[in-house]
Amino acid sequence: MAESSSALSYPITIPHEHRLIFTRNAFSVENHTLSETLTPREADERVRVLVFWDKGLAKPFPEYATNMEAWFAAHADKLDLAAPPVALPGGEQVKNDFSQLERIWKTIEAAGLCRHSYILAIGGGAVLDLVGFAASTAHRGIPLVRMPTTSLSQGDGGVGVKNGVNFFGKKNWLGSFGVPHAIINDLALLHGLPERERRVGLIEAVKVALIRDAKFFEFIVEHVDALAKFEPASFEAVIRESARQHMEHIATAGDPFEQGSARPLDFGHWAAHKLEQLSEFRVSHGEAVAVGMGIDLIYARRVGLLSEAETDRILNIIQQLGFELFAPIREVPGDSGRQEMLDGLEEFREHLGGRLSIPMIRAPGDRLEIHEVDGAMVKLAVEELEQRFG
Repeated sequence: MAESSSALSYPITIPHEHRLIFTRNAFSVENHTLSETLTPREADERVRVLVFWDKGLAKPFPEYATNMEAWFAAHADKLDLAAPPVALPGGEQVKNDFSQLERIWKTIEAAGLCRHSYILAIGGGAVLDLVGFAASTAHRGIPLVRMPTTSLSQGDGGVGVKNGVNFFGKKNWLGSFGVPHAIINDLALLHGLPERERRVGLIEAVKVALIRDAKFFEFIVEHVDALAKFEPASFEAVIRESARQHMEHIATAGDPFEQGSARPLDFGHWAAHKLEQLSEFRVSHGEAVAVGMGIDLIYARRVGLLSEAETDRILNIIQQLGFELFAPIREVPGDSGRQEMLDGLEEFREHLGGRLSIPMIRAPGDRLEIHEVDGAMVKLAVEELEQRFG
């Protein structure tokens, strides 16, 4: 009797809701946003919570830890703080330190957290990435609530669905996808940050405006002077709209977990990721994205996608917001280092999977994907960047 093959196939649909809540002074005792977000699975059940927070917050906000502990004490009838809040070093370097990941796992295990508990991650993008990855792997996933504390994380990374750590010397080589239980943006934090940390969120706003919404870009243009001075109303409006644009793309574009090759939100990022890595993360993500966008904008103009006038207008806006378009490349040592940065295209393709797919624009709000890149033309774009802005 001849052997035959058979197969079974069942569709699996897992409903997700991607929630972002805006508030101010989340750890004021009278603010109930967080307690209303950390909902129990069973009625009348106290919710167990473990908190990991970016200790860099202590410098601009000296009372932050005290306020957080007082807030949890005031809400102890509903919330059970499973262990004292754990302070983690912030910045991209924490994602290179596997001992920090192990420390988080050990804390989760010692506290006896389960999948009915919550992990609260408070910090910039690096801390959110690290804690999110630990949460997604402990017990195959403990519900995560993110509280982004920087302009970059409130407007972009913190409202996404990615977690990750750096491994093999590569950014986010080890990671996971997962929709957080909720994201809480405390807008009051934006105004107490150091100037460098406030500025970097603006570049991701420019990026998402260029690839998705010409009207949003024109809003940035009209308010560029106010934004460069971090005028509160304009600054908050741009960070809020940046968050909305990023979330809307993730929720509605049909590929939240990036199974395809296109990465519209990664405009300017292929060079940026490599620049961060080669500078040993002395160049921040936002600063690197400004350079990466500069390279891609000049490349787009050189290959006939983008007009010279539009290219110069966008580059000028990036500069007016306070970003350097070439200086960060000097953090990469030697000509060989610069060539390594250009070789980041292949690493980007490998990270995406499948064929190379690079987002470009024809005009603000008019995006396309290109699948071949002229290496010599990219090199000329970098040289032009140096000649004009070096």
